[in-house]
Amino acid sequence: MAESVAIFAGGGFWCLEPVFSQLQGVKQVVSGYIGGDIPNPSYEDVCTGATGHAEAIKIVFDPAVIDYAILLEVFFLAHDPTTLNRQGHDIGTQYRSAVFCQDSAQQASLTNMMETFATENTYGQPVVTEMHMGEEFYPAEQYHQQYYAQHANQPYCLAVAAPKIAKIRAQYGARIKAE
Repeated sequence: MAESVAIFAGGGFWCLEPVFSQLQGVKQVVSGYIGGDIPNPSYEDVCTGATGHAEAIKIVFDPAVIDYAILLEVFFLAHDPTTLNRQGHDIGTQYRSAVFCQDSAQQASLTNMMETFATENTYGQPVVTEMHMGEEFYPAEQYHQQYYAQHANQPYCLAVAAPKIAKIRAQYGARIKAE
């Protein structure tokens, strides 16, 4: 079975990781950092906003079960791609909306989707999601991995992550893993 990788940044990784972990065909979701100037940054480094890194998730998926275009749809539904360097109360370049394409097919898929958003004025305002190629992904510290699964009752998870998870479940119910 071939596996593929998708990397998305759309606010804090605590919120995106559980959204994608629930989808059939997603094998692994790793929280981490990408798009910055220093190798192996720490959470504290990234939180300063000075490293250029974004909080992101690396998704390992089976394209025979879920294709990249569906992952993109979920990504754009799970966050606000119209706010520059911000998601809700999280403000800074580390919370920007960005897709880190792994190959030209992913780049073409994202380009087509972004053109459709612009043509159809999908969001009523410009989409500011960045597109990048060939950036290095650095896994976050272990305590960030599967954070929601371990801390679902934490106030931030209840207020921010849980509604995103519910939104994806409602829209993509047939693609949710059996529990």
